[in-house]
Amino acid sequence: MLYLHYKTETYMPELRKELTLFGLIMVAIGASIGSGIFVTPAEIAKELHTPSLIGVVWILGGVITLTGALTFAELGSMFPKAGGIYVYLREAYGELVAFLYGWTMLTVTTTASIAGLALAFAKYINHIFPLGYDGILYVAIAAIVVVTFINLFGVKLSENFSSTFTTLKIIGILLVIGVGVFAYFMVGNNTFQQSVETANAPNNLSSAFAVALISVLFSYGGWQHASFLAGETKNAAQVIPKAMVFGALSIIFIYLLINFAYLSLLPIQKIESSQAIASDALGQVIGKKGSYLIAILIAISTFGTMSIYTLSTPRIYYAMAQDGLFFKSLSKLHPTYHTPANAILVQSIWAICLLLLWGTFEKLITYVVFVDWIFFFLAAASIYIFRKRKADTERSYKTLGYPITPFIFLAIVAWFVINTLIEKPVQSVAGLALLLAGVPLYYYFKRGKKG
Repeated sequence: MLYLHYKTETYMPELRKELTLFGLIMVAIGASIGSGIFVTPAEIAKELHTPSLIGVVWILGGVITLTGALTFAELGSMFPKAGGIYVYLREAYGELVAFLYGWTMLTVTTTASIAGLALAFAKYINHIFPLGYDGILYVAIAAIVVVTFINLFGVKLSENFSSTFTTLKIIGILLVIGVGVFAYFMVGNNTFQQSVETANAPNNLSSAFAVALISVLFSYGGWQHASFLAGETKNAAQVIPKAMVFGALSIIFIYLLINFAYLSLLPIQKIESSQAIASDALGQVIGKKGSYLIAILIAISTFGTMSIYTLSTPRIYYAMAQDGLFFKSLSKLHPTYHTPANAILVQSIWAICLLLLWGTFEKLITYVVFVDWIFFFLAAASIYIFRKRKADTERSYKTLGYPITPFIFLAIVAWFVINTLIEKPVQSVAGLALLLAGVPLYYYFKRGKKG
């Protein structure tokens, strides 16, 4: 379709199984820690106003993340194939639901996230080296192009690149956490206590909590990307479950600590008004130099996450095309590097298109989270279907605490999705409209498959 033509009847390249447990854990962590944790805490503080409620909503997000990872781990052990959640949905509900998941990932969920990350990357580069409006746009597009080409040249190169950037961002976040812990315990900083004493709870707690949870789940989302790469993972049935669970636990630990650091360094009122919370927090201790350090950290973080999304999600489109449910050319692998090159290129081109049509950060996360978590609910619910339908299927891992663990995840997600529909109806309905727009497209490909 896009990059070359070769004789498929004489040579058919296959996905190379080169990914390791460490690499997949880094994918799970790196896909979650992008720009969200450096932006969403201010949005959450505007809704909840109190340190205790902020702590509760992040803990609840952690509970959702952990119960989800424990549930998806069993699914990953049952279906160690390229595409991850797409495969679970297809096996449980049929091709239409699975197709709609892949459709939304391509049209908005992943591509809009890549566009947002690219824009965030360029804005923080602009903080270090002034670029101007056009310069920011050019740098954002260039960033997408660079991570695209990195991911075309073999999955092992992509793994090494992603692991390096994830390690760097973790080191940077630990720096912020260390400063916050030092300020709280060693310096005797009473900022946290002042915030507790002066804070006022929101009038409509349920509504505020649900809106804040949108930002929390946007920040936590990403650990599931490890499942997309099962087709290129050594011993995938054992590795994929471990990667998702260990990745989720690491993210929860990091997020709880960095929010504690923010609250230890900044009063709640300043957090609510902050446009760059990490820079403001670190600046309390090391001055203007802190803002440059944070700019570098966030640039590294967003660039690394862009690369992971460019690595992982095209495997869904590849799996769809393999099933005859998408453009046949997306099932082609590069003959030398064995990567789904056409799928990668299509995703990146559409991400650039969305970048040129960019909206606000708050609108983006509502679209992304609302649609994404509908499919999370369906995928998690499939564990009950498979326990009955595929009771004899070998599983290297079974969900800890079943059937309670999946139920907790499903109950909270159902409450969240319904509240998002109530509190953010415009964005939610738009997301549903986009979802339903994929139905006629599915039948178009289905008819072609039969023909």
